[in-house]
Amino acid sequence: MSEQNPQQSTVLADDVAPMSPVPTDPLWVERNGTRTYTGFSGRGARVEIGPASAGAVFTPGELLKIALAACGGMSADSKFSRVLGDDFELTIRVSGPKHETEDRYPEIHETFEIDLSSLDDAAREKTLVLAQRSIDRACTVGNTLKAGAVVPPVEYVQPSAETEGAFAEEI
Repeated sequence: MSEQNPQQSTVLADDVAPMSPVPTDPLWVERNGTRTYTGFSGRGARVEIGPASAGAVFTPGELLKIALAACGGMSADSKFSRVLGDDFELTIRVSGPKHETEDRYPEIHETFEIDLSSLDDAAREKTLVLAQRSIDRACTVGNTLKAGAVVPPVEYVQPSAETEGAFAEEI
């Protein structure tokens, strides 16, 4: 009988990552200056947004790509930690050229850089299958993009005393 890495035996479970509850915290952006904004969540998170020429900011397209990569990583995380331990390293590179005349990304490519050399071939294959199943089931960003989310026209409203600054007070 051959020795087996104890972590490899845990790869047999064919479960997928649970879907996350839908957050109800408000999200908004506030203008800082010409084409620069700060994005906020009701939980106190913030991100600087603007054109690449503005320096240390994310462009909206970069945020879309990073959201996809992070969503995939979060969805597959439990599959990898089950076989590699909680301290595994993972870098997800995300890219995709912009279609300049249509102002969109026709394709977004993700590459997971992860060391699976401690696993035998069968365990490695099973882990990758389960990770992909988890991503396909639980990655909200990927599922939204694949389904072609409907984006209705923007609604324009006059600020009111009730809404002006209301989100900022919640942080």
